[in-house]
Amino acid sequence: MVLSCSNILNAKTEIPPKHEFRGAWIATVANIDWPKQQGGDVAKQKQDLCALLDTLKSYQMNAVIFQVRPASDAFYHSNYEPWSKYLTGVQGEMPSSHFDPLAYIINQCHQRGMELHAWFNPYRVKQVEKDVLSDSNIANIYPEWTFQYGRRTYFDPGLPQVRDWVANVVSDVVRRYDVDAIHFDDYFYPYPIAGKEIPDSVSFAKYGGSYDAMQKKEWRRENVNKIIKQLSDSIHTIKPWVKFGISPFGVWREKRYDLRGSDTTGGMTNYDHLYADVILWQENKWIDYLLPQIYWYRGQPKVDYETLAEWWGANNKGRHCYIGNALYKIKANASAPSWQTSEESIEQIKLDRDIDGVSGFAFYSSKYLSKNLLGLRDSLRNHYLATPAITPNMAWIDSVPPAYPSHIDIRKIKRGRQIYWDPVLGGEMDKGRFYIVYRYTKENKLFELTPDNIVQVSSKCTFDIHRKFLRIFRKKHYYIVTTVDRASNESMPSDIFYIKQ
Repeated sequence: MVLSCSNILNAKTEIPPKHEFRGAWIATVANIDWPKQQGGDVAKQKQDLCALLDTLKSYQMNAVIFQVRPASDAFYHSNYEPWSKYLTGVQGEMPSSHFDPLAYIINQCHQRGMELHAWFNPYRVKQVEKDVLSDSNIANIYPEWTFQYGRRTYFDPGLPQVRDWVANVVSDVVRRYDVDAIHFDDYFYPYPIAGKEIPDSVSFAKYGGSYDAMQKKEWRRENVNKIIKQLSDSIHTIKPWVKFGISPFGVWREKRYDLRGSDTTGGMTNYDHLYADVILWQENKWIDYLLPQIYWYRGQPKVDYETLAEWWGANNKGRHCYIGNALYKIKANASAPSWQTSEESIEQIKLDRDIDGVSGFAFYSSKYLSKNLLGLRDSLRNHYLATPAITPNMAWIDSVPPAYPSHIDIRKIKRGRQIYWDPVLGGEMDKGRFYIVYRYTKENKLFELTPDNIVQVSSKCTFDIHRKFLRIFRKKHYYIVTTVDRASNESMPSDIFYIKQ
């Protein structure tokens, strides 16, 4: 039976919020999170990846940040770069069974109602000096595009041809894969090594233009600005709905050198040492979100977590700001007492939710969510991440809600009952990305679209009600389905559908 539900209004919810970015990084470089070993069996790699995604889903995560280009290589069928050694064991060697991890994880994430953010490292060529590059690697074809700094090899950000190459690599993925976002981390110019100058004098001499030797830092910043602008234009031209996000080092600039900066004294900054003026990118609307890595604890004397989180929230420049949290630091024998319990991470989440301008967080890294981490798992699952959430809407991409699902019906299946509906079709900005299923009992028939009533978020157009549930709860349950589009706009509710148990 279907009841009219035209006057249902979305209700405000208590913590945990319904609209919140909840991300987790899956690092593939050095096999940090996945795959567990290089060159392993593809079936086992798929099994491990699905197990990791199931773990993330159990924490109500709604975004997976998957590293697809750790070092001038690919975790997908690339038209430009060789297969990653971290996948197959040898750079350039194709995985068996034509396995494409990026295509696979996109499908698996969407089935679970999670976005997939494709994570690129723009300039790293070799993670360690002994790494062997494939003959087809562009760094072997054009070695003059690179320089060595410390134990690593990098592309030179000062070369226009390097910027074009990186933009082409990213654009290729945007065109061919249904990614929800392109994500860059904090590695632009390399982190400084004491006593070592970045060896970019040749590119500076050729492309420095009007910059003199005293302005080399400004020239480096402009090189990074150029690639961010180029990437933004490419991504948003090819697919306007694909987001572009950056996860910078946790300090932009310090107040002692720039009154716009944070009241911190750690020394290292994006602007002065990595040549990444990330606030400028927000101001110019080149990127859609910042996800600063604030990997310190509250009360840290030089780089206090709360000081930085509030600073980033106040400087979001009309774009989204989420906070990167360091799960990997929680351990009983941590040097800082704050990390010796799980309380620090809980308090950071609570703080993030209270700060104006901050609308979510992400955990580094995924494998740590597979561990209880001094009781953190139970606290998150039972309290602070107990209900589902959808990513916050980006109104500058699209602010028009999609249509709600229609032709909802029920059928018997072997394991119980299945609710099904027609997919919401239309243009890319209008069609259904995910569908949310809400369930109500006779006792809570207010039909509020609150997270505590959500029983499924998925790309699927079905919801299964298992026979065991029908036996245990022998009473009438009501269901509503809504549509979520690519920009996280949620539709009006469908008609109410009830099942008499």
